[in-house]
Amino acid sequence: MATIITEISKYLIIFFMVLYTIKCFTVLKPVREDKKNHALNVQIVYVFIIHFLCYLTLFLKYKTISIVIFYLLQMIVSIVYMVSYHGIYKKSSRLITNNMSFLLLIGYVMLTRLDFDLAKKQFAFATITLVITAFIPLVIMKCKNLKNWDIFYAILGIGFLITVFVPFLGVSKYGSTNWIQIGSISLQPMEFVKIIFVFFLASALNKAKGFKDYIKVTLVSGIFMLILVAEKDLGGATIFMMIFIMMIYLATQKTMILIGGLGGAAVIATVGYSLLKDKFSHVTTRINAWLDPFSYINDAGYQICQSLFAIGSGGMEGRGLGKGLPTAVPIASSDFIFSAICEELGVVFALCLILMYISCFIYFINISMKIRNSFYKNVAFGFTICFIFQTFLNIGGVTKFIPSTGVTLPLVSYGVSSVVSTLFLFGIIQGICVLENNGVGGNEEQTVYKQSNHEEVFSGE
Repeated sequence: MATIITEISKYLIIFFMVLYTIKCFTVLKPVREDKKNHALNVQIVYVFIIHFLCYLTLFLKYKTISIVIFYLLQMIVSIVYMVSYHGIYKKSSRLITNNMSFLLLIGYVMLTRLDFDLAKKQFAFATITLVITAFIPLVIMKCKNLKNWDIFYAILGIGFLITVFVPFLGVSKYGSTNWIQIGSISLQPMEFVKIIFVFFLASALNKAKGFKDYIKVTLVSGIFMLILVAEKDLGGATIFMMIFIMMIYLATQKTMILIGGLGGAAVIATVGYSLLKDKFSHVTTRINAWLDPFSYINDAGYQICQSLFAIGSGGMEGRGLGKGLPTAVPIASSDFIFSAICEELGVVFALCLILMYISCFIYFINISMKIRNSFYKNVAFGFTICFIFQTFLNIGGVTKFIPSTGVTLPLVSYGVSSVVSTLFLFGIIQGICVLENNGVGGNEEQTVYKQSNHEEVFSGE
């Protein structure tokens, strides 16, 4: 009987995942408010059905009461959070809350399967962070001077980044010195500094009035990235570079800035790798493994090969929770959790997950374009690029589309620093959404002025 229930659940999970994903894009269309609310309510039903079926499957496999207790705790936190958050913030986005909650729940499911202790730790830190981030919209509405703190953001961000070089505090992992150890807790400063970096750029670009100001912004941004390179965290440096290029492009509205920035980044990456590859042996290893993993299957290419085997063995419908061998992939709980999802929940489920990330990206872009306050427009856009580019780096690395960069899948992979920082990212965008929907985010005149001013600066007039 357990086998029959498990097999039926496998296909029901895929079915409801497809329906949930369809609703993500239904909500994005211009439809009547009552129809949109109905779609959002149905989404929540799908979330809890998928969540229940996943934990039913895990319980039938492991037959331990701790899984049931853990499932009930997740349900309680999710329901209380959704109801209370939207009860307090009437103008908040339910789609953001739905997707954020669902991504967290998918992460809990997979971590319960891979390492129950990590799942409990992730749940504890995420729950605490949800409580803290619930106050972000209040902070955004009350603090009117956040746009003026560019120097503070720069000093704070750079100072926090260099803590990894402090003796007995910085820790090296997987070839990079980008962690700090405080007691039993490990933190990755880059995950938090990327939020500070976006605020720095948004503030500095909001105040920029001439070409010299943009040079100053570029130099300070370069310091952030050079520190990450010194840490040998090239994945983080890539994310910061992309945020910088896209936010400069938004500020100037000049296509040549975008083309030149992306081209320059490619040249810098190529030349830098050629000159410094001996000092970045772990990067060389990853690139060799990416180019021809099967030639290095016994060492450097083992991880990516196992990832491809896992994705291929899962097929379209997956092998079912608990029926695969996801732990054969090194670091399956964090960097390579997407391959575990493909193996046990199936490629269809994984594709729907990608589409869910894309729906978040589209919605975040809509918020960025809608907000009238130029500072928060920049903030929302910067976070949007940060979120989707990190997703691309993770999934691209797992599927051998690009070399592995060691970044996590937002809200799904294990990683306290990553989950906490991403929840802050979602919370800030939600706060910006509340600000705009309450009609207190406006300075259209400033936005128009800034766009006009940027055009003059870069047109040579």
